Amino acid sequence: MDATPVWFMRQAGRYMAEYRAVRKKHTLLEICRQPELATEVTLQPVRALGVDAAILFADILLPLEPMGAPFEFAAGEGPVIHQPVREAADIERLRLFDPEEGLPHVLQAIRLLRKELDGKTPLIGFAGAPFTLASYLVEGGKSSHYALTKRLMYREPELWHALMHKLSEVVRRYLRAQIAAGAQAVQLFDSWIGALGQSDYVEFIKPHVRHILSDVEKAGVPVIHFGTGTSNLLELQRDAGGTVIGVDWRTPLADAIARLGDGVAVQGNLDPLVLDAPRPLLSRRVDEVLAAASNRLGHVFNLGHGILPETSPDAAKFVVDYVHERSRR
Repeated sequence: MDATPVWFMRQAGRYMAEYRAVRKKHTLLEICRQPELATEVTLQPVRALGVDAAILFADILLPLEPMGAPFEFAAGEGPVIHQPVREAADIERLRLFDPEEGLPHVLQAIRLLRKELDGKTPLIGFAGAPFTLASYLVEGGKSSHYALTKRLMYREPELWHALMHKLSEVVRRYLRAQIAAGAQAVQLFDSWIGALGQSDYVEFIKPHVRHILSDVEKAGVPVIHFGTGTSNLLELQRDAGGTVIGVDWRTPLADAIARLGDGVAVQGNLDPLVLDAPRPLLSRRVDEVLAAASNRLGHVFNLGHGILPETSPDAAKFVVDYVHERSRR
């Protein structure tokens, strides 16, 4: 490209009127399970914003149901796992599955998207990372402190590793299947990994993430490794794998680049709420991110986490155009 590429996590979603119109008729899971709807929602921000990548519309929890852990999204509460996983029998019950059989609708959406995008815009697939998936499974839904998850990890390390082994193998297969279906890059979302310290990451997480990424990298597409609150974990994440490391807004991008070295690209890292700021401040913050990356070829402009529902689509469009204008080479 002749400018820094830009896309946004959660760029398809509740901040867009087009998406809200679809949601009036369908639940989130209905959209995920109907490839034509998932395709339409994925394409909405590509048409409206001019972003440089489409990110598959899906949810990180989708693999849990075919594993034998059904869930639903409760109004105002987020995901609710009907049978939390907390004992040996619960982990034993979880199944490994073939993505073509367990999640065929996701793979069909990827195939439809590749036809619709017609080579003009690359498609990014994704999956949740083992710790983040485990946190929902063990807690039974969202959590602030991950107390049940950490207690299982600390008190029952053998059970923990058995759970992580199953989750990492499911995620590995799922990402591989997305690439085989046509995804031109994939992102591993470890959204809640920032809850852990370095020692815990090395002992309880890194081998399982490495199991996924060491294989997925062989598929020959860019692999983005992302987490939030990971300032203390960046080097460990890099060593666990990924050709691109996502950096959230809490870590100065120049510091992250210096720490990570030249072997990986970086993605980030505007604070999602800065999209709500007045244009002069928003422009200044975008300039700061671009200056920190010094127009480095290995930089993908993104937010440090997902777009929030209250965000103005006009602000997102402004940032896309501004990044392209300011970084044109």
